[in-house]
This record gives sequence, C-alpha cells and structure tokens, in this order.
Amino acid sequence: MSLVGAGPGDPELLTVRAVDRLRRAELVLYDALAPAQLLELAPRARRFYVGKRAGRHSIDQDGIHRLMIRAARRGTRVVRLKCGDPFVLGRGGEEALALEAAGVAYEVVPGLSSAIAAPALAGIPVTHRGMAAAFAVVSGHAASAFGPVVDSIAPGSLTLVVLMGVRTRGELAARLVARGWNADTPAAIVLGASHDGEQRWIGTLARLGAAEVETELPGVIVVGETVSLAKPLASARAQEQTS
Repeated sequence: MSLVGAGPGDPELLTVRAVDRLRRAELVLYDALAPAQLLELAPRARRFYVGKRAGRHSIDQDGIHRLMIRAARRGTRVVRLKCGDPFVLGRGGEEALALEAAGVAYEVVPGLSSAIAAPALAGIPVTHRGMAAAFAVVSGHAASAFGPVVDSIAPGSLTLVVLMGVRTRGELAARLVARGWNADTPAAIVLGASHDGEQRWIGTLARLGAAEVETELPGVIVVGETVSLAKPLASARAQEQTS
C-alpha cells in the first residue's frame, strides 16, 4: 500500500519512486486534480475516483479508508494517488493513521507540494535573501482555517502561501490589510500550475479580492515581497529560451 504524492500534475515532476509504484499498481485511488497523463503511468491498474472538489464529494473520507484497507488486505497493490504531497493539506496523515490502526503495511512517497512548485513555476521564490527568510503555508478554504494563522503573523514578515483559497481571496485580503499588511504588498494567483491552460495573475493585496480569475482551476495564492521577482525572473527565462 503506497500513499503517493503526484506533485502539481506534470508527470515529469513525479519522483522516480512514484513512477515505479504507479507502474506496478493494481488499483489506483486518485484525486480530482490528477490528470489523465498520470493515470496512464499505471497501465495494469483499475482506477477509482475518490476526489473532493468544493463540496462535490464522490466518497467520504471514511469510505476512502475502507477501500484502501479492504483492497490491501486482499493482497492488491494499491496506490493512493494524492495531488501535491500527501502530508501537505491532503489528509494523508488521516489515511496513514487509518492504515496503521488497521494493521496494514504502507509507505509514504513524498510529492512536490504545489505550495512550493506553483510559485516556482511562476518565477516566485517563497524565500529570498533580503526579502523573506521564511514562508507560511495555510489552507484558505474557510476563514476558520486561515484566520488564526494569518492573525499570528507579523505583517510583511514572510511570504504567505495559501492553498485552496481562490474563492475566499477577498476575505483573506481584507483580513490581512486589517491586521496591518500594506495594501500595496505584491500578490499573485497561480492557477492550474504545470497543467494545460495555466493562468497567472500578479497585482497587489488591495486588488487581490477583485482579481478576475477562473475559480474552477486549482489555485495557489502568494502574498509577499518575493512576488515582485516574478516578472524579472520570467524575462530572464524568456531571454534564455530565445538565445
């Protein structure tokens, strides 16, 4: 039984171990954001969708646990394919605990978290000397999730990375400004990082709530001075590609 991190979606960003586990899998339980190219790496496996998107759940979490445990006990080679990293806002810890309690042997195959990958693909370092010596990652699906974290952060002291927060970006931005963040702080939204149709919005914290973006795409919000590096780094990459 393998809990496998799929990274942000591009098959070329999978780890070697993740590719190996997919190729040997007999059953793949996959999330909503796993593209077809990843599933094609498991040609022998049955594939079962267990995704959750904005309240549209195919199966509840306890049901996923039962599926994993039942299949593993039958001797099936199971891959639980989770977007990003299994242990970064992905309920991988809950699934590992369920397997542990059931006495099922398992492994965790780390993946490249979109908290780091999405900003990087947009030319945004989450840390940079003289700008940010730290970064914080928070779930943005509800104020109850991000509120206590952002309230504890000194304004402008680090790079803030928000997963699952595109729909609540207005509330997030207002809260940060109310807590003392400068309204001109650079901010970005990276949508569908590494997928076809990837989109990027770059502006300021004051404009974040009104940003016109495609809310159906998976998005990562970045707030902090390092966002200002996105355009110069993008220009440098363009020059390298044309040289």
